[in-house]
Amino acid sequence: MLATVYSGAVFGVNAYCVEIEVNAGFGDPKVLIVGLPDAAVRESKDRVTTAITNSGFSLHRGRVTINLAPADIKKEGPNFDLPIAIGMLAAKGEVEHDILNQFGLVGELALSGEVRKIRGVLPVAMEMKRRGMTGCIVPTANADEAGVVAGLDVYPVSTLREAVDFLSGKKALQPYKVDVAKLFGVRNGFVEDYREVKGQEYAKRAIEVAVAGAHNILTIGPPGTGKTMLARRVASILPEMSLPEALEATKIHSIAGTLSGDQALIAHRPFRAPHHTVSDAGLLGGGSHPVPGEVSLSHHGVLFLDELPEFHRNVLEVLRQPLEDKEVTIARAAATVTFPCDFMLVAAMNPCPCGFYGDRKKECRCSSTQIQKYRAKISGPLLDRIDIHVEVPSMNYEELATLKEGECSENIRERVVNARRVQTERFDGRDDVHCNASMRSSDVQTHCQLKQGCREVLKAAISD
Repeated sequence: MLATVYSGAVFGVNAYCVEIEVNAGFGDPKVLIVGLPDAAVRESKDRVTTAITNSGFSLHRGRVTINLAPADIKKEGPNFDLPIAIGMLAAKGEVEHDILNQFGLVGELALSGEVRKIRGVLPVAMEMKRRGMTGCIVPTANADEAGVVAGLDVYPVSTLREAVDFLSGKKALQPYKVDVAKLFGVRNGFVEDYREVKGQEYAKRAIEVAVAGAHNILTIGPPGTGKTMLARRVASILPEMSLPEALEATKIHSIAGTLSGDQALIAHRPFRAPHHTVSDAGLLGGGSHPVPGEVSLSHHGVLFLDELPEFHRNVLEVLRQPLEDKEVTIARAAATVTFPCDFMLVAAMNPCPCGFYGDRKKECRCSSTQIQKYRAKISGPLLDRIDIHVEVPSMNYEELATLKEGECSENIRERVVNARRVQTERFDGRDDVHCNASMRSSDVQTHCQLKQGCREVLKAAISD
C-alpha cells in the first residue's frame, strides 16, 4: 500500500515542500530511504522503527520503500522522523490517507516515541501555509515559533502516539495560537539605559545620529572611556521592528537554532557581539550544510565588534561585501545559499596597542611603527564603509563623580523614530532606499544640497 505525507526542509532562509512517499510491499523485511538523504536522514529508519514499536504499533513485515521528493535536492537533518513514521503507519492502514493531504508534519523522534524540538520550524510552517495546507503538526517545543503564522492551524504533539491518535480521529487537539499583537504591544524593558552613561555627550550625539540614519559607526578612545558601554546601549534607542522584519529575523534565528524554548518571535532588534576570535565562517556563516553567521543573526539589528583591530584581518575583510550588498552568499559544491544581513555595524577600538595615544592623562608607550602596524590591521576599504568615526576621550573626576544622570534612552529613541519617519516620507515608494545610509550618489545630490556656509566647512575639512 502506498501513502504520501507532506513535510518541509530549509534551503537558505526559506523552506520547500518535501513529499514523502511510503510504499509497504512484499519482500524481505527492510526499510529503504531514497531521494538523496544525508547520514542523519538515513539513520532515521532506525529511530523511526524503534519509536513505532515503543509506541505500541507493529511494523510492516515486508519491504518498506521511502522516497523523499524532489529527489534531486539533498535532504538533511532529523526533521523527517515524524512524517516518515506517520507515512509508514498510514501505508500499513493505521492512519487514513485522505486526511494526510491537509497537514504538513515535522519533528525528530526519540526511541521512546517522544517528539523532539527541531530547527527551522517557522519557514516550514510558512511554506505549508503558502501551499494551502490547513494545518501543521509540530513538536510541542516548537509550538510558539510556528504559531505566529497567521492563517495556519498549528497542532503541537509531544509523542508519536498523540500524533497518530489525532490523525485517526481518536483524540481532538486545539490549534495553538500566538498573540502576535501582544508581542509587539509591550516595549522591551532594557536593563541597560543611556541614563547610566555620564558625560560623553559628543559621542552619544554621534551615536544618535548614526542610529537615526542607520549609519555604521566606529568609536575610538583609550581604555575605560565607555566605548563598550555606549555601544551596548544602542539597542535601547532603535525603532521597534515591524512584523515583516520580525518574521525575517525569526526565520534566521530559527534556522540557526538560537531561539529559546519559549520565544515565539524576535520582536526586538537583535544585538550581536561576537568575540574577536570568531572565524570568518562564524561571522559570515558556513559549514558543509551552510547555517547563518553573526552578520545574518544581526539582520535588522546591530553587529558590535569590540576591539576591532584584534579581529583577524581576513575576518574583517569578508565584511566588505555584506556591508555593501546587505546579503551574504555562501558557495559550496552541493549548493549556493544566500542569507540576508541588513545590519548596523558598531565598532570600537583603541588608538594604539597600549591604548593611550593622544590621551591627556597617560603617556603612550608605543612607537610610531607599532601604531602604524596596529592601525593597518583595518583596511582602508573597510573604514570607508564606516560612515561615522568619533573619538571618545577620557573624562576627569568631576564628570565621573557627578550624581546627575544622563538623558534616558526613551527620549533619545523618540528623536530617532521621528528622524526615521522623515526619511520614510522622503523615500516614499522606493524599495531600495529606506534610510540615509542607503542613499546612492544621485540621492545625495538631490537631497543633500549644502548652503554656502556648510560648503566652506566641508572645503576646510577636506583641505586639511
